[in-house]
Parts: sequence; C-alpha cells; structure tokens
Amino acid sequence: MAEDNNNVQISSKESDIRLEKIKNLKNEGFIPYASKFETTHEIKEARKLPMGTKVSIAGRMTFRRAFGKFMFIQLSDIYARIQVSLSVNEIPMENYKWFKDNVDIADFVGITGELYTTQTGEITVKTFEFTLLSKAMLPLPEKFHGLTDIESRYRQRYLDLITNENSRKVFLGRSKIESIIRRYLEDLDFIEIETPVLQTAVSGASARPFFTHHNALDLECNLRIAKETWLKQAVAGGIPRVFELGKDFRNEGMDATHLQEFTQVEWYASFWDFEKNIVVFKNLVQKLLKETLGTMVVNYQGHEIDFGKEKWDRVNYVEEMTKVLGFDFLDITDLDEFKSKVVEKGLFTYADLEECKSVRTLIDFIYKRKIREGMIGPTILYNYPAVLKTLARRNDNDSRVTDVFQVVVCGAEICNAYSELVDPIIQRQTLEEQLVEKANGDEETMDVDEDFLKAMEHGMPPMSGLGFGIDRFVMLIYDLPNIRDTVLFPLMK
Repeated sequence: MAEDNNNVQISSKESDIRLEKIKNLKNEGFIPYASKFETTHEIKEARKLPMGTKVSIAGRMTFRRAFGKFMFIQLSDIYARIQVSLSVNEIPMENYKWFKDNVDIADFVGITGELYTTQTGEITVKTFEFTLLSKAMLPLPEKFHGLTDIESRYRQRYLDLITNENSRKVFLGRSKIESIIRRYLEDLDFIEIETPVLQTAVSGASARPFFTHHNALDLECNLRIAKETWLKQAVAGGIPRVFELGKDFRNEGMDATHLQEFTQVEWYASFWDFEKNIVVFKNLVQKLLKETLGTMVVNYQGHEIDFGKEKWDRVNYVEEMTKVLGFDFLDITDLDEFKSKVVEKGLFTYADLEECKSVRTLIDFIYKRKIREGMIGPTILYNYPAVLKTLARRNDNDSRVTDVFQVVVCGAEICNAYSELVDPIIQRQTLEEQLVEKANGDEETMDVDEDFLKAMEHGMPPMSGLGFGIDRFVMLIYDLPNIRDTVLFPLMK
C-alpha cells in the first residue's frame, strides 16, 4: 500500500490499473467523462416510487458483488443509496462483461431500468441500460470502511461524506438549520441584506481582526468581526427588521469551540428590547430542534440537556461575579488595583492574569473560568457590566450595567444579544474608551467608527439585536467533539 499526502491509503497497483483502463477507453474512442445524463428521478425519489416504475437514475457506485452472470451494485449520493441489479437476462452478455471489466467502485454510473423488490425486501433497480459517466482514478478508502483519521476527514471531506453516515447527517442537518432560521425570521417580517466583509474600521465586537491591503485603493482593510454596525445603519435607513446569515472572521486562538472563520446570523428589530429577543431566540432553538432532531433533549459529551423546559435558568452576571470575587467590582477602573484584589482573594496569580490588558479583559477572564464553565444549561446570563459591552444599552437604573443576555450551554456561549445603544454621545464615549485600552496593549478593541457614529447621530430607533453562532450550535446538537466537525472545509495547516 502507498499513502498519499493526505494520509488516505491507496494501492499503487490499483490506481495504475484504473489509469490503464482510462487510457484504453480513450484509445477505443470511448469518452470516460460524459457531458451529462438525463435522469428521471433522484435516488431518494426513486426509493419512494411504486414497484414496476421505469426510472433513470445516476450516482457514485459504492458497492459491487458479482455472481457469474448476475451482479448487484449500489449507487449513492449524500441523500440516499439504492441497490441496482445487472443481469444477462436484461442486457447483452457483451455489455454485462464490459461493465464488469471497465466500471469500478467510486465511478459515477447512469442506470435506466425498472424498480422491483428482491426476495429479501430490498428496493432495487433492474438494469436495462447503463452509462459510465465518470471514471475515478483513485479508489475509495480501503474496504469502504470510511475515513477514521481526523486530519484526512477534514482535508478530504468529499471522502468523509461518501463513507461516513454521521458526517452526511451533520451537514444535511446544518443546511436545514440555516434554511429554518431564514424562514423563521422572514415569517417575523425580517429581510436579509448583505454587509461588507472588507471594512476600514474594526467594529461590531471585541475581537482581534484579520488585516489585508486593498491594492486598487491603496487602503488598509480588515475582515469583519461582526455585522452589527452595518445592520444598525440599515435599521436607521428605515428597515424595521433586518438580518444577515454569513461569515465573520476573528484572528484569535483556535480550540475545540472556536474558529477564526465562522458562521453566525445577526438580526436587529426596531422597538424590541432584549427580553423580547429572549422569547424569540428560545422559540427559534426549540423549532430548530423539533424540525431537525424531533426532540428537545440533546445529549452532548455525556450531558443531557433539555431545551424544552418552559423556563430556562436565569443567572445575573453581576451578582454571580460579586459572589466569586467577594467584593463590589463595578466601580473599579484601575487594572492594577483590580488584579491586586483578585490575587489577594487567592483566585488567580499575577502570572495567570498577565494576558489581561484592561479591566474588561480581566473581568471576562475571571467569568470564563469561574462562572461559565459550570453552566450546563441552557442558561440565560444577563445584567452584564457596561465595561464589557461597548455597543449595548446602559440600564436606566444603573448605568454601570447593560441590558444584555447570552445563552450558555455546557460552558459555551451560543448567542449574544442586547438592547442596543442608540445614544450617540454615550456611544462615542465608549468607543473612545476602547482607544485607551488599545494603547495599553489590548488587541481586542474596536475603532472609533465615524461612519457608524454619524448614522447614530442622524437617529436610530430603540432596537434589540442578537448574534447566533451556527457552528457551535451544530456542534452541540450533534454531539461533536470539535467545532471543525461542523465545517465542510476547515482551514488546515
């Protein structure tokens, strides 16, 4: 056996035989890569038809077993598989032999025939005519047991889809989830728009961006880290409810629950507050589970999670953090003072806190290690410190906190939602405060986006927005150990 660069074992002898077949077919005037094939039904449709129906179907051959002058094969695609029989009773002996000699597992084949049921009850197509549509130069993974090497599954996802039933289920489910989200929001009178991926200001979230250069304009740009500021400008332009489902990019660390290129949906609704968004989000999650899994109970990494409860748990962020710290922290603005108090309490060492370059990042560091990890969920975490949420509305009764919620499940945040800040004076102040943090070494800060501020100065209605990460949700409901298992083609080194 030889091994290719992507760790899938390949028999050099077998690949040489396939290449020789392709050459011989071409020398005989046969084109082994057809331009098209007229089908009457998809494989999944053919399986539902009455026996005796004439069909023309096509797919990849993933199984073959010959018994002298009779043969069973299997045609497959991501949706379904179907058994096909070839016999000298229905096709000429020379055609049968040609198929046996020239068509291999992994080739694409077109079949015209008639549906029937075998003695074992298997739906089968009796072949009257066949067409070789495309020769595969390389075989499928050995013995069709599927890819087990993780890196090979990521690098050669097409083979993973062919050979692994669970991968097919995950990616069909993901596609359905995105479709349901769009339909759900459209039924609530949202419209989807497109916002720029290339931007000239880092805005919309606290994250480290990717940078690039626009040659034609000789302009330094960044890839968007969120869609927020553009969607809010659309609301200012008179669109009452708006959303976008697409990619965002954050140049941060990679682990089992984070991707640098990830998919999320963001929506913004005029005249809503964050409490309204809690109801809308909970209903969406329950709809997604019902239509994809048929149950509200999810098993994830040994935890049974019930999303069907009438009320999800609610945790007050400030109250919980105060319990952990043992002191009132909202009025502390000096980073060194805050770190000193944390170390005095024995929660962390100075070395642990070295990466924290601002009060904002320090609070977030403590929260993630002392609060979030213990939430199995689903838990609604609300009442966040204002220093954490630059773009969120300050609470009317205490400007030190914001009208924000996140839903945490098994220690991972699956959504982030605000009552949005629409006061341009406060917004400018909060963005300028981030410049100070950036000067002190915090790379996860936003720029002062003058175009966004000008839109706010022209007037924005009260609104609430929400961001929902698709990759992490798919990971959760299909019990996947790594977020890259949710992406068809993850970036590989």
